[in-house]
Amino acid sequence: MTLAAAGALALAAALDLAFSEPPSSLHPVAWLGRVVAALDDRLPDSRSVGVALAVVAPVAFAALLATPVIAVGSLFPAAGSPVAIVPAAGTAGVVLFVCSSRRMLLSVAGDVIDLADEDLEAARRELCALAGRDAADLSSAHVRSAAVESAAENLADGLIAPLFGFVVGAVLASYAGLPPTVVLAAAAGAAAWIKGVNTLDSMLGYRDRRAGWAPARLDDAVMWLPARATALLILAVGWGAASTDPTARLGRARSAALVPDSPNSGWPMGSLAAVLDVRLAKPDAYTLLAERALPTTPEARRGVRIVSRAGWLGVGVAGVSLAL
Repeated sequence: MTLAAAGALALAAALDLAFSEPPSSLHPVAWLGRVVAALDDRLPDSRSVGVALAVVAPVAFAALLATPVIAVGSLFPAAGSPVAIVPAAGTAGVVLFVCSSRRMLLSVAGDVIDLADEDLEAARRELCALAGRDAADLSSAHVRSAAVESAAENLADGLIAPLFGFVVGAVLASYAGLPPTVVLAAAAGAAAWIKGVNTLDSMLGYRDRRAGWAPARLDDAVMWLPARATALLILAVGWGAASTDPTARLGRARSAALVPDSPNSGWPMGSLAAVLDVRLAKPDAYTLLAERALPTTPEARRGVRIVSRAGWLGVGVAGVSLAL
């Protein structure tokens, strides 16, 4: 029944293309953020609290978003009628849509790049929606660098990781011989679980937070494969886009990927730096390809286009994996 999951994925991609993001008031990820923020205000900053949140919150979020798939599927039993699975597949597609993000993040990155030359203060303010760094003193070139870095990293977190969870959940449930509706619910739940892990890490996973240790370590483990898959997608899209030797580009991408402290974020950023042949830098934190120049406006815009194409390639690979 992974073919129905492929249809759900196609619906999610179409919704992203058409609507970008649901309103915040209707967005389950925003609901999760508000719940986590409320708990964080009331609970002590301890490792045990962090462990409890890392265990409970993503599972609860996955159950919350998988339940509608089961509920809709129970209203339209699929036995004997392939068409009967369509409502459950549509519901799973909506769940994947709210758990992933492509168009909005790339749109914001593009806006920041355009503003960097026109209104630097506005670009610095807009950058806060993309990158968790102090932008007050960033030059226009460093703002462009941050936008390019964030576009690459957010591709991994915002799209490839939920897609990965959706595919793995659907394939494993299908091989287990579970009913079609349960296969779709497992796919939706896996995507939601990964989104819950990412959300917890983005809110709590800081070095100065004791409660952030468990969410950060869990996110490191969950993102290990999606981050490297994202790097491969970016390199595949940019394979013929640069004048440099592809083999040398692979070596530079790997070297750049190992520079940041994070075990994962350097891979998408390093691959994009290698494809663009530019320096990407977070002041006082890391510098990728230090011998190159920071991206110009045309180079930064090309970087966003490459990330967009890599995202679509990821959707295509996921769809083919489900349809086979």
